Amino acid sequence: MRRMAVRKLIDIGANLTDDMYQGIYHGTKKHEPDLKKVLSKSWLSGLDKIIITGGSFIDSKQSIELSRSDSRLFSTVGCHPTRCKEFLNNPENYLDNLRKLISDNKDKVVAIGECGLDYERLQFCEKEVQLKYFEFQLQLSSEFNLPLFLHCRSAVDDLVDILSRNKEKVVGGVVHSFDGTEEALNKILALDLYIGINGCSLRTEENLAVAAKIPKDRLMIETDCPWCEVKQTHPGYKHVITKCATVKKEKYSVDSDCQVKGRNEPGNIM
Repeated sequence: MRRMAVRKLIDIGANLTDDMYQGIYHGTKKHEPDLKKVLSKSWLSGLDKIIITGGSFIDSKQSIELSRSDSRLFSTVGCHPTRCKEFLNNPENYLDNLRKLISDNKDKVVAIGECGLDYERLQFCEKEVQLKYFEFQLQLSSEFNLPLFLHCRSAVDDLVDILSRNKEKVVGGVVHSFDGTEEALNKILALDLYIGINGCSLRTEENLAVAAKIPKDRLMIETDCPWCEVKQTHPGYKHVITKCATVKKEKYSVDSDCQVKGRNEPGNIM
């Protein structure tokens, strides 16, 4: 009897170093740390691997440290657009710190990022700084032969322009948490990049229509947890297989079979 192939799933973007998995929300402790339990449920749900997102030098370092706790965990290394002011004091030194993290952990680092552009949150980092230090980080892709884990919010034209001008430095990549228009999708696909979708990609009927046009061989899936859950109010909710009972964080217990209301987990990938 021929054995059926089992589909192996990878969550390409999970913010597992976030304080929420330590039971801390907006600086206030609501419950005991439960990351170990969250991961255990994730493996049982069918996940084969998880890539932890690094959003700064410190965050990337913590992500790598966490990835060493399990052979199925991996990490990205880079600086998120809203945190690019961290480059300002000494840009070369900051890049060298990222470079050393990658060089010392080649068995665990699988992508450069999260890097890119975010014009919806310019209050955290102005446009000019984002543009400069997104392009500055691209050299790490070719140097280490690693793809980019890209962030793009209301900035597709500038993102495409920078990547087009730096083709020799880019070893592929994925625009994660995509929620753009069909026009934006086509511009990204023209660069031979992949598209990552999560709950933020399925919030409206328009989102669903665009997501349906992503070529299957260019599609990647992620949770971007603890963010970007598929909410019951989203039209994409009807397509979700994993639907768990939830409880408010103040009433959550690590021993509970429920999830924390409003907090996403890797196990929700389906």
